[in-house]
Amino acid sequence: MKINITGKNFTTYKRLEDTIDKKFEKLGKYFSDDITINVVLSQERGKDKIEVTINAKGTVFRAEEVAVDVYEGIDKAVDKLSRQMAKYKGKLQKRYNDNKSLRFENIPEVEEDEEIEEVKIVKTKKFELQPMEVEEAIIRMEMLGHDFFVFLDMETDSVNIVYSRKDGNYGLLETKY
Repeated sequence: MKINITGKNFTTYKRLEDTIDKKFEKLGKYFSDDITINVVLSQERGKDKIEVTINAKGTVFRAEEVAVDVYEGIDKAVDKLSRQMAKYKGKLQKRYNDNKSLRFENIPEVEEDEEIEEVKIVKTKKFELQPMEVEEAIIRMEMLGHDFFVFLDMETDSVNIVYSRKDGNYGLLETKY
């Protein structure tokens, strides 16, 4: 397992890196293949923010925590990732039944008090994709009061998505096929 630690306006130090390695090594037992865990540490309004992404052959686990103490944030992120793995264990087994990259026997069972919610689609919308530039898509998204907007990019002729980020900026998801 490889752990990449990045600091954005945040200085890491040996003890912190060792703690991160130790905590996330526990998650390594859930995977049979060599995986990469990306950890990004930053400061947000005087608090420490930790973002963790685990890419495991088509399955992505992600946790984001903000805490007064970075060590508390690390613990919360590890707990959140463990819960995600436990919650989606059944779904993952069905989808990746013959996939040897996940070790299902090591993923903990969901605790009795935690209910697994069945995914229900409660509304379906159909709309015609309109070719436009990214800036126009952002304007339309804001006019509608939505967090995201799907559009056909005029330049690339592909379906893209713009979205509002928590930091007040915008993100763009570009598709390729």
